[in-house]
Amino acid sequence: MRKAGRKIDTSPPERALLVQAILGWQNKDEAEDSLLELERLSDTAGAVVIGSITQRRERPTASFFVGEGKLADIQLACRQAKANMIVFDNDLSAVQVNNLDLALGIKVIDRTELILQIFARRARSAEAQIQVKLAQLQYLISRMPVSAKQHRFHGGIGMRGPGESPLHLRNEPMRRQIKELKKKLEKVQQRRRMSREGRLQPVVCIVGYTNAGKSTLLNAFAAANAYVDDRLFATLDTKTRLVHLPDNRNILMTDTVGFIRHLPHGLVASFRSTLEVAAEANLLLIVADAGHSRFADQLRVVKDTLGEIGAGNVPSLLLLNKCDTPLAKELLPGLMDAYPDAVPVSALQKEGLDKVKELVAERLRYVIHSGNTDRKS
Repeated sequence: MRKAGRKIDTSPPERALLVQAILGWQNKDEAEDSLLELERLSDTAGAVVIGSITQRRERPTASFFVGEGKLADIQLACRQAKANMIVFDNDLSAVQVNNLDLALGIKVIDRTELILQIFARRARSAEAQIQVKLAQLQYLISRMPVSAKQHRFHGGIGMRGPGESPLHLRNEPMRRQIKELKKKLEKVQQRRRMSREGRLQPVVCIVGYTNAGKSTLLNAFAAANAYVDDRLFATLDTKTRLVHLPDNRNILMTDTVGFIRHLPHGLVASFRSTLEVAAEANLLLIVADAGHSRFADQLRVVKDTLGEIGAGNVPSLLLLNKCDTPLAKELLPGLMDAYPDAVPVSALQKEGLDKVKELVAERLRYVIHSGNTDRKS
């Protein structure tokens, strides 16, 4: 039964036009994949994508990021398609956002703000909500409204978490709130550390690019009933389950939030208490989508992010997931040549899991015997 007083959002979904400036140093194929990813992110946020506009430039303009000619094209496309929101695949400065808002007359957000909004919608636990709110406030404080004419705070996608109105978004109250949230997260980190110190079982952490199949893998290993969705960032909260290995050892297997290219640094910092489980794990299972055309790029993003959170030297095992899909079957021979120690699996079909358990048991025997002092994968 619906709780009394709870409002149901019956407003139509926002109609988003995607804009991407391909800068001189960017690879064309990577830019195309990033734009496709932005479309999926927009869908996850609840927007209807009505089209996209790209421009290749040597460098962004200081005022609008894109050139004035392309800005006119964007204005025309918005009128024709009746778009009410622009989503940039690039990170915009506060000045650029303000100028675009005023020039276009509709809300403009960038990739970072879109990701933060998705996290705000997907956060379920009290800890995740604190982490997302902290990241949003830190982002908002750098983008205070310059003009009362801005459209960005009028509802819909774009910081609906902690924001109310420009009148209430004042620096000092926001800084106080940020300070309070950081104190709450520090208490969470302390509780996590005490909990980890009391654990007797080794910890194996599942990491990987968003939508690579991490939660499906945890479900396959432990019947964890973790939430699974074919959308980006389906899981924000860690889930830990007991898994039995062939050598009669029990381990704690943990699923955590997925990574993505250009993951906002503020979000990484806010979720540090959640991501610490990867840095302090005995072993990482790096799950990668074997059927993705940009496999190497996604794996690089994962390893770069692991380095950023202090987990770059944790022993790891690479799992080539979704190997049952047609494209993965085609790409698998080349992937095995490039990554000979990787293990092909299908978390959905539960293929290759026994092999993974055997290798996990073998790796853990070595790691624990060596005291986990030489943390090399």
